[in-house]
Amino acid sequence: MRLEEEVGNLLQEKGLTVGVVESATGGLISHLITNVPGSSAYYKGSVTSYSNNTKINVVGVKAETIKRYGAVSPQVAREMAKDGRKLLGVDICVADTGIAGPDGATHGKPVGLFYLGLSAAKGTYSRKRIFSGDREHNKRQAARAALVALKSYLLHLKNEA
Repeated sequence: MRLEEEVGNLLQEKGLTVGVVESATGGLISHLITNVPGSSAYYKGSVTSYSNNTKINVVGVKAETIKRYGAVSPQVAREMAKDGRKLLGVDICVADTGIAGPDGATHGKPVGLFYLGLSAAKGTYSRKRIFSGDREHNKRQAARAALVALKSYLLHLKNEA
């Protein structure tokens, strides 16, 4: 069974909905989720907030957060997930922000750096990941890592029940 099918099954078992706020993955997480027949039962939508203006004006990320920490930061990933959860009206929101490459690296922030965010009733989290491929590889790996994080969260919920 594919990862996105496992995630879908877990969401349905728990009766939970999911939404996505993507940046560097450009809609790939949403693409993977919606490749599963019946995903409309748990997937409610997404925002591809590629620009800082969209992160601020649509999603609700604070301009001050981006100015202070940069768009690629754990703080922005958490705000994207938390604000996206409210905006999309979902139980869980997954978010990503990163540097897919080949350009965009800055001091301390290499190409391949991604922060993945997840927000749910139990809290809001971020996870740092660094990938070492070309642009497409980094995007695919980040999308997969976001689904792995979601699956892990759902399994943890399942084990608590």
